[in-house]
Amino acid sequence: MNQEHNNKITNSEYDVLISNSLSKSSAREKSIATGKIISIENEIVTIDVGLKSEGRVPLSEFSRPGHKSEIEVGDETEVFIENVDNANGETLLSREKAVKQKAWHNLQNSFNENQVVTGIPFNRVKGGMSVDLDGVVAFLPGSQIETRQIIKDTKELLNKPIELMILKMDKYRGNIVVSRKAITENELKEQRAELLKNIKEGSIIEGKVKNITDYGAFIDLGGIDGLIHVTDISWTKITNPSDVLELNSTIKTKVLKFDEELSRLSLGIKQLTDNPWDKVNEKITINEKVNGKVVSMNDNNVHIIVNSEYDGVISLNELSWLKKPPHPSKILSLNEEVDVLVLEIDEEKKRINCSLKQMKENPWNKLKENFNVNDTFETEIVNIVDFGIFVKVIDEIDGMVHISDLSWDEKDCETMIKNFKKGEKVKVKILDINADKERISLGIKHLKNDPVQEYIEKNPINSKITGKIIDIEEKGLKIELDKENQVYGYIKKSNLSNDKNENKTDRFALEENIDSIILSIDTKSRTLNLSIKELEIRDEKEALSKYGSSTSGASLGDILGSVLKK
Repeated sequence: MNQEHNNKITNSEYDVLISNSLSKSSAREKSIATGKIISIENEIVTIDVGLKSEGRVPLSEFSRPGHKSEIEVGDETEVFIENVDNANGETLLSREKAVKQKAWHNLQNSFNENQVVTGIPFNRVKGGMSVDLDGVVAFLPGSQIETRQIIKDTKELLNKPIELMILKMDKYRGNIVVSRKAITENELKEQRAELLKNIKEGSIIEGKVKNITDYGAFIDLGGIDGLIHVTDISWTKITNPSDVLELNSTIKTKVLKFDEELSRLSLGIKQLTDNPWDKVNEKITINEKVNGKVVSMNDNNVHIIVNSEYDGVISLNELSWLKKPPHPSKILSLNEEVDVLVLEIDEEKKRINCSLKQMKENPWNKLKENFNVNDTFETEIVNIVDFGIFVKVIDEIDGMVHISDLSWDEKDCETMIKNFKKGEKVKVKILDINADKERISLGIKHLKNDPVQEYIEKNPINSKITGKIIDIEEKGLKIELDKENQVYGYIKKSNLSNDKNENKTDRFALEENIDSIILSIDTKSRTLNLSIKELEIRDEKEALSKYGSSTSGASLGDILGSVLKK
């Protein structure tokens, strides 16, 4: 406690020190004297101040925070005489008190006169920084470091001299509070006053980008801030001001509006140049090829900058000749430069509608030149959906094979579509080409002849055929006509006999072979409608025409009986 007390300078001591130092009086206790360094050993500096005995001072008192001591034997230095010939016959000296006494005196004058002092921040502490003011440690609060911008990392200020103002001094506690902000605020007030004298609407002024937001950028003009709204940065649409402006960069702006009472400034960058839309028809024409840079895209459009001056848009349908184009990101990339065709100049919406696909020849014209209906070719599957598969025909043209066109047997279609994979090679046949509607129909089952049609060609409608019963139902019989090619027929109950009493399915047996006549084709079920009844009627007519006449009076039973006897 005593040691702590001895290290402090009381008010009366401070005044005595000032008086003694300034009058350069002879060396005596509680005064500052000039002495000569006679040795430096073991971190101890021995100093002769002209008294009976030399004094010793720790070497650490000769260095400032962050610096090494630079003293040598023979150098003269000022020290504070604590005690002359104490009980041990020693002279107690303090270099630190001498430095502080002199520094405090100068700092007090600067504080009284509101003058700027120079300090060196040497350490970061809680809430701010420690600053060396010619040997005296002062505190620089974080809130007093800077006015114009927030310094995120104060490390960059360490060990660099900066100008400061003294806000508070307490010589009894040894506390000094300093501020850099006070200086910058004074500077800003002066700059602001000078700036406001010369500002008017239409003025072109230079400033630094202070802050960037989604809606614009704040510009430090030196004493006053101005706002550039996002719509006043460029004649073309921009997504975010940070895409164009860089923080802390210096730019030129034009004063659009100045509220003198509120000192509020609205600034613009695009107004420094002429509005390109005033002469758009002189620079761009419809059906002209122009250059565009991709700036953004969504599910339906690609936004571009045309000739570096105009907003342009490419709709999804104008990206590719494909009937169902993929997402724009599959075709173009951000910042990619492309040549496009001008379709429309929309001056009202300030945009140019463009086309990418029309920069190429319509592939449907090429398709008609190289392909015909019934042509077959091998290709690869590009997509699989519930109702069919899409395959590549030529560049930017895909064709579809409907699920019903995968196999002549409808049951096989479901299995086939599940087993297909993207990229798989398949052979297809062209069923139809409609270039006007940009549609091409393909089939896989058509690579083979329709077994039902082949059967009909061999056995036309009304032909007599023989088949095997493979299923007996309440409503009729299912008949197998060609097992290898899976051709089937069906005899409805009403067609089982010409005699209504015989129209019963239970009089037939499975695996029984029966004769019938082909009535028609059920295209949906791909089944032949058959009839035993029609066969019986036809047989009766043939028998009548051969063995009897309409005027003979003989019955069919009589005729058949005589025929059987013969």
